[in-house]
Amino acid sequence: MNGEAIEVADILRSYGGQYQKQYPGGLVQARIIDDLTACRTAALGGHLRRCSECGHQEIAYNSCRNRHCPKCQRGKQADWMAKQQGHLLDVSYFHIVFTLPQPLSPLALQNKRLLYGLLMRGAADTLLRIARDPRHLGARIGFTSILHTWGQTLMHHPHVHCLVPGGGLSPDGKRWIAARPGFFLPVRVLSRVFRGNYLQELNRLYQQDKLTLQGRLENLRHPNQWAEFVGQLRRIEWVVYAKPPFGSAGQVVKYLARYTHRVAICNRRLASLDGGQVTFRYKDYRRGHSQALMRLPAVEFIRRFLLHSLPKGFVRIRHYGLLANRTRQQNLERCRQLIGHSTAEQPPADSTQTHPDCSGRSTPDWPCPKCRKGEMRFIELLPPVRAGPMVA
Repeated sequence: MNGEAIEVADILRSYGGQYQKQYPGGLVQARIIDDLTACRTAALGGHLRRCSECGHQEIAYNSCRNRHCPKCQRGKQADWMAKQQGHLLDVSYFHIVFTLPQPLSPLALQNKRLLYGLLMRGAADTLLRIARDPRHLGARIGFTSILHTWGQTLMHHPHVHCLVPGGGLSPDGKRWIAARPGFFLPVRVLSRVFRGNYLQELNRLYQQDKLTLQGRLENLRHPNQWAEFVGQLRRIEWVVYAKPPFGSAGQVVKYLARYTHRVAICNRRLASLDGGQVTFRYKDYRRGHSQALMRLPAVEFIRRFLLHSLPKGFVRIRHYGLLANRTRQQNLERCRQLIGHSTAEQPPADSTQTHPDCSGRSTPDWPCPKCRKGEMRFIELLPPVRAGPMVA
């Protein structure tokens, strides 16, 4: 497939069986392989549509809707953007990122639900605590957090993106306290508090015997080894950084949507699949964010891709503080009254048509791709067709 457009599904279809022989036993990963290879194929069924004008017919196969699938995220992203438009404030927004240090990566991979959850809660508690401190902002804030677990080369790199309005409510709820232009909270303070919070909770999980410690981590079952491990984590700097603020609320939703429904790698970054080797594009941050190519054996590519599978039911997009689901609407109304704007700026509508099976729904006004005059109307439901055996 050298020189042809390829997808993650093509790689899984060709080498997923070989991967499962080399790395057996992963039920979640096996489900991801099955779903992604079947996505938008006859294996999931679909429907037949015909143009109302020229009679042109097309088959639209169903999506797998797996949240790890690169093809299924665009429709979900559009839906999410539409819902978030009413949750914006007309203020500057800040983007703050909390990262787990590399020595914690093996432990996080064995305890994804616990340690990813602790990462999200630890980052949230840190932001809420420091923002509430009168030495800093002195306000109650709200924000949205999104978990990512990958770097550009698909290595394990757990971190949380937090999109935060530049200000918050005073403790008595009577004033809007705006952040200083271009500055929200000191990242050095955030880093130290985040590290302390995380390690305190991590120790609690260890004392309650809730951590899985297998393979090369078995030595951490001994209290002395664990204490040394935590001591090393306490002595290193934990990376927290803030990106420049946004200019308007309308830019926030578009920017945030890029993060909310992203998977470890999108299909457009794939360059070739040739001779059992996958070549893909990535940003080389060490060389000024320049584009570079990486070539990996297909099985290693799949291994790295599936490192980023999430536990079933794990919520990777969470809202905290003023934006917490239960009280968000009344908090937003109060903030807008104090800011002096009754409504948030609405981002312009996206004019890009989404293929009807991207979000699992049919779009009644989907135009005919051939004559551009008629509408593609549903005429027949296509049942699933059993897929052939996976290539080993």
